[in-house]
Amino acid sequence: MRHIIRFLTVALLITSVFPSRGEITLRSVARDTVADSRDTAVDLRPLNSWQRFNQKVDKATSSKWFQMTYVGVPLVVAGVSTIPGRERFRQLRNDYVPRFKYEYDNYLQYAPAVVMLGLKGFGVESRSSWGRMLVSDAFSAAIMATVVNTIKYTAHVQRPDGSNYKSFPSGHTATAFMTAMMMHKEYGDRSPWYSISAFTVAAVTGVSRQLNNRHWVSDVLAGAGIGILSTELGYYLADLIFKDKGLNFDPTYYPLLEKPSFVGLYMGFSSGLGRIDLGQGMRLNTGIGSRIGVEGAYFFNQYIGCGGLATVSNIPVSLNTQPDAALEPLDEGRAMAGAYLQYPCTSRWSVGCKALAGYNYIPSHTLGCDEIDFNRNGFVWSAGVSIGYMMKRNLGARFFCDYTSTSTSYSLLPSQELGIQTARSGNSAIHALTWGASANILF
Repeated sequence: MRHIIRFLTVALLITSVFPSRGEITLRSVARDTVADSRDTAVDLRPLNSWQRFNQKVDKATSSKWFQMTYVGVPLVVAGVSTIPGRERFRQLRNDYVPRFKYEYDNYLQYAPAVVMLGLKGFGVESRSSWGRMLVSDAFSAAIMATVVNTIKYTAHVQRPDGSNYKSFPSGHTATAFMTAMMMHKEYGDRSPWYSISAFTVAAVTGVSRQLNNRHWVSDVLAGAGIGILSTELGYYLADLIFKDKGLNFDPTYYPLLEKPSFVGLYMGFSSGLGRIDLGQGMRLNTGIGSRIGVEGAYFFNQYIGCGGLATVSNIPVSLNTQPDAALEPLDEGRAMAGAYLQYPCTSRWSVGCKALAGYNYIPSHTLGCDEIDFNRNGFVWSAGVSIGYMMKRNLGARFFCDYTSTSTSYSLLPSQELGIQTARSGNSAIHALTWGASANILF
């Protein structure tokens, strides 16, 4: 009996120290649950100032009215602000394609709408039913036509070719961007390439109006903004009327692209830094001109990429010894490639920089005289900083400031009119600063 009591006592001690398999399982589950709850617990630590700033930015940019206006309004503001410098951009057209005259832009402005109706007619499902789409588009067209013609007949801005005083804003460009926005509204959620193609056509229409000498750059920018805003307001009014009726599908939310690869239209003002030394106390003083071109870069990740920039530009110059001498602007063409870096500050805003090098071309007798000439071929390098904004998944803008330096040689011939006493040649450098903005397709 004594042995039995000892055995039971030892057994009880063992079971109290070593729990059963069921107890082990229950305790393990409880322990894992506590651990999981710790891992998934909400972080209640207070936000720092940068996180609070990001929250405010995201809240402001997600509002309905911001989404309707953040593309169109800046374009209109840009159009108005470039009125004082519009002649500089027209000079580019006169320098490079003075005889450009084609009328395809009279028809190209309607191309996005024709394609949209064709897709709808062939049964490709769009955002809206036929009735809802036509009402939305009718509202958009009525608003655009009213705004454009009201401004045209009150502003009385003369066209570059002097034909009449109905230049500002560009009706062709407003129509093109209105129809492109319609395509984006109806089919942009099916594939971003519908939107990309439509806005590319609209941009070509706007550029063509300048090349045809029918509009200033300010007219085109304002017209693009009015076209986009008209469509946004037209669809907003239709949404108030129809509500959910005739809506085939809601706009799909696409996450923003992680890699900021882009290609787009580069446009800005260019100013020579300092003077171009021609030896023996003779210098070319530089003014503010314009630069336009195409820029693109492919990013391997969020931060590092490579790309290139091709531009044409003109910079007004004057001779210090003969300030009244009639000299034409200094024209340059550049093609460069190099490294692009970017750092995302928020989900939409970023800062970036680049370092490029390449080839510079100066046309023969670019100043409009035989006595001063520059070597046509040269090396150019550039460095710049930018602020980027991702408007939509496949649409962005960059605000940039770029520095460029070109090494070139010059040759001078004697001229009493220009104050050149003897023939000579030498080397010089051309430094320039360009600031402006670019509209980009993101991929």
